[in-house]
Amino acid sequence: MKIVFYNSLTNKLEEFKPIKDGEVSMYVCGPTVYNYPHIGNMRPVVVFDTLRRFLRYVGYKVTYVSNFTDVDDKIIKEAQKEGKSEKELTEFYIQEFLKVTKAIGSEKPNITPKVTEYINKIIEYIDALVKLDAAYVVDGDVYFRVPKIKDYGTLSGINVEDLIVGARIEENSKKESPLDFALWKKTDTGVRWDSPWGKGRPGWHTECTVMIDSIFPNHFIDIHGGGYDLKFPHHENEIAQAEAMHHNKIANYWMHNAFINFGNEKMSKSLGNVVYAKDMIEKYGGAVTRLVILNAHYRQPVNFTDETVNAAMQEVNKMQAAYKQMAFTLQMNHINLDEGKPVYIDQFIASLADDLNTANALTEVYKLIKESNQTLRSREIDFITLNNQFKTLTDMFSVLGLNITYVKFDKEIEELVSAYLAAKQAKDFAKSDEIRQILIQKGIL
Repeated sequence: MKIVFYNSLTNKLEEFKPIKDGEVSMYVCGPTVYNYPHIGNMRPVVVFDTLRRFLRYVGYKVTYVSNFTDVDDKIIKEAQKEGKSEKELTEFYIQEFLKVTKAIGSEKPNITPKVTEYINKIIEYIDALVKLDAAYVVDGDVYFRVPKIKDYGTLSGINVEDLIVGARIEENSKKESPLDFALWKKTDTGVRWDSPWGKGRPGWHTECTVMIDSIFPNHFIDIHGGGYDLKFPHHENEIAQAEAMHHNKIANYWMHNAFINFGNEKMSKSLGNVVYAKDMIEKYGGAVTRLVILNAHYRQPVNFTDETVNAAMQEVNKMQAAYKQMAFTLQMNHINLDEGKPVYIDQFIASLADDLNTANALTEVYKLIKESNQTLRSREIDFITLNNQFKTLTDMFSVLGLNITYVKFDKEIEELVSAYLAAKQAKDFAKSDEIRQILIQKGIL
């Protein structure tokens, strides 16, 4: 199967060819844990979880790593504000992040490293960069020499000369160049560690580089992902360090998801339109929230509006109703659900193989639900076709991470269903309605 992804490094669609046959290594930048995750944090969670599920479904063994940044000035400030240690604060918000990750239908990555677990390796890495003359020490701070990297700006398309001239570059008399960024920061406040340069803590851009360097033995991976806003400076600076250390750009394929907007405005704290993921999921459910995200191609913005949410609610209800009815009909007729085959899934998979086009993949889901409803309405139901449609939908929901469910019959349920059908046949509508309500409460209908 030919799989094509848009590579942010080359700005073009490229055929996916893994470093090692049958295996995929993937790293996605995770959250800085100092508050509840907002709905924007869920975009990469959903996108790259779906990517992992798709690659696994088509036969790859995927090693998916996503980190927690548990060292940061924002963390220290929030911990002081709440009267907690940095560890108490970050452990709480890590658990909150994992809760909403699960609630939105995403699996936990294979490895979820924390920055605090890699401090010694970070110090060793920075020290190696200093010895390579790619970094320098000034008064206990360590900076990376960006001018050493001749193609700096390749990923983000940033013009180095514009950066030097532009006001976005913070003036710092300690730096040799205004482009240089901190690898280690001397500090006497908050959590800090001993280092060859004095007590301090690492700079943000070194953390992910070191974790990739440590976890993946080749210091090089197939896919590096994250939000579009991380392209510069974070991912650009990751590449710069890897260029200096290993003469590579960390990953063969760089993939970036677009933003989530509310009312056509990018979500931000300054606009006051930040919505916590837990509140959105509590209000609408994980499947609806996930579907709003999946309805847009990952490189296009997602608009959370009343219209998009209501449309997703209607589609989830249709999926759930059709799926339950299929499962009910098949089991009522003693059809083994495990014997179905996903014979209608090829175009769905082809859509995902085309740069993870979830919008087109969902079109195939909606099409199959329509066809399944037609099968159910047939005068004489073709149970082999229905079972294959059911299995295909099961696989589609699994790949997309949509929690659409059915209840598997046991002896008690079979007796209830038999009583329900008998009451209907006898036109005992009071009894059939009573049993029907029980079946609905149990999620069978």
